[in-house]
Amino acid sequence: MNGLGREGPLQNRVTPFGDIVAIPQRGMFTGNRGIIHDPLTKTLQRKRWASKAWLICRCDYKGRRRDVMAGRSWTELFFLDEAVALAAGHRPCFLCRREAAESFRATWAAGAEMGKPPAAAMDAVLHRERISGGRRRVHAMPAPLRELPSGTVVVVSGAAYTIAAGRAFRWTECGYERPEAIHDADSLLTPPSTFMALRAGYRPILHPTLAAFAAEAMPS
Repeated sequence: MNGLGREGPLQNRVTPFGDIVAIPQRGMFTGNRGIIHDPLTKTLQRKRWASKAWLICRCDYKGRRRDVMAGRSWTELFFLDEAVALAAGHRPCFLCRREAAESFRATWAAGAEMGKPPAAAMDAVLHRERISGGRRRVHAMPAPLRELPSGTVVVVSGAAYTIAAGRAFRWTECGYERPEAIHDADSLLTPPSTFMALRAGYRPILHPTLAAFAAEAMPS
């Protein structure tokens, strides 16, 4: 699946802020929020979710191929990497990403100091943390920037930055930019419960450009 239409990109790319936009950026992951499109026109309806289960799925699963936004089973959305998907309020799928989903649930439970919750309970918490009055919520910074685990996404002057190995990488429509020296952030974009899972040891899959940028910065 690539999320492209005959006349250009479809409106199915998800930003770290949770917006669904039409940009040519290819994603490492797909996912969904239920059925929110018209298959005849391959365009979004007014609603931006039809379910509280916002998922992060594999783009390839058991050799299955899908004509994107052509059916009524679910609306295929795309994310640059898992950090972006988590920041937008999604979680790993228990069907196609069982191992990641179980790890996410275990670290969620460890971070919250509770027993492992059912998927529906996590979805209910995430929905409260990502949406308020129909708008996207942002949260107070939980720790100094230098103490944030990899995969955390923060907001600085209106832009989203993914933290990876102590560096901050700005998300753009064209992908990540090279790391910047940022000493503070305005707010936390990653939902607090997901942040707690990251801090408890969940390791999201990050875009390979981040490792490449990091390698460029290392002395030879």
